[in-house]
Amino acid sequence: MSNFHVQSPLGTPSSATLPEVPNFLSLDRIRHELVLMEDTIVFALVERAGFAQNLCIYTEGHENFKFAEPVKGSFLDYFLAEMEAVHAKVRRYTSPDEYPFTSPEKLPKPVLPPLKFPQLLCPNNININNTIKQIYVEKIIPSLCREGDDSNYGSSSTKDIEALQVLSRRIHFGKFVAEAKFQDPKTQDEYIRLIEAKDRAGIEALLTNRAVEERLLKRLRLKAFIFGQEVDDTQTDASNLSSGMNESSWRVPGTPVTGTPPKKSRKINPDLVVHLYEQFVIPLTKDVEVEYLMGRLKYHPEFTPSF
Repeated sequence: MSNFHVQSPLGTPSSATLPEVPNFLSLDRIRHELVLMEDTIVFALVERAGFAQNLCIYTEGHENFKFAEPVKGSFLDYFLAEMEAVHAKVRRYTSPDEYPFTSPEKLPKPVLPPLKFPQLLCPNNININNTIKQIYVEKIIPSLCREGDDSNYGSSSTKDIEALQVLSRRIHFGKFVAEAKFQDPKTQDEYIRLIEAKDRAGIEALLTNRAVEERLLKRLRLKAFIFGQEVDDTQTDASNLSSGMNESSWRVPGTPVTGTPPKKSRKINPDLVVHLYEQFVIPLTKDVEVEYLMGRLKYHPEFTPSF
């Protein structure tokens, strides 16, 4: 759920000092949120990797899933819609950083009263969840899970949904990155020039920070190494488990950060997590950022983020 909720100061005693309103568009704050999401994504992938591919859950109308009422789409589509209907009732999708895979008009209204969120983003309808789900099913699952069918359809789909939801949130968080960078007075004029010229490649280049991306990929590899290890009762020294955090313990000095730590019993290959971010998460996030900025001038200079 979102961390953007702003508590109302109504009823606060006049002698009390109100807390400083946080700058939700601070790049440091945004990076902190993205780092937290890395942990959730790695754990979700580790847990999904514990089951076979079970490809029937992604197949529309598969004979394994004959329900009393006809269901459109795959079992995953059905389960995802059911799960999101429950989440919608507790106002998950009223948060500015949550995007359903189900069409919003098909979701029920929240049963809880609305929360007050700061207006951080200009109006937009960017939602690339269909693309995210397609890549997840067609590219990630075959690489992540062993081939075959272990009949754990409910458990596999549950882990799929957890992974898809956090991947969606992480990728669509690019809107906040884009708005934060657009608000930077040092680069705003250049963004405006590139947007007016419809120079998508130029916008992407201006958004990109290679040093940050390299640090992210290095951090992800080490997290996947630590989170994905099997721990048994013969391992009593925690330093052995955390040795992978010291890159020098497994990488030859002077070589790129592309090698895999020494093979132990691992639930997931760290290279796979890095590949996932490099080939899918980072490019899709940039797609969202560029698309958001391409529509930004419709609301400039009238719209400014309010906290």
